Amino acid sequence: MKHQATPYFTFNGQAMDALNYYKEVFGGEITDIQTFGEAQFETPKELDEQIMHARFKAGDLFFMVSDAFLDQKVEVGSNISLALELESTEEIQSIYDRLKEEGTVLMELQDTFWNATFAKVKDRFGITWDLNFSKE
Repeated sequence: MKHQATPYFTFNGQAMDALNYYKEVFGGEITDIQTFGEAQFETPKELDEQIMHARFKAGDLFFMVSDAFLDQKVEVGSNISLALELESTEEIQSIYDRLKEEGTVLMELQDTFWNATFAKVKDRFGITWDLNFSKE
């Protein structure tokens, strides 16, 4: 793995409000914001201004956020996942295979428009893992 797990917060349409709140609380900066309206695939118009992905950094504090897609309602307490940036196709495949054995696949391992291989799996203990291998 390239570095430690990164917290990933998911909101029901309040991601931008949360980012502004955390900026006020912690200082720092909001970076890499992309809305669903900017996506390279078709999304419903009502999601155009909602956050598909953003990063927040204040000193050593770092986390990522997004709004849930229409059919992915989240509940407080289940809206946090751990994002892992992996180093190879073999590593992401191996971890994906082990997590899904007794877990639940939320998004199949697949190539993405952001030039990465990605999967989302909830493990047998209820922890959600975002697995990403960037193909730089």
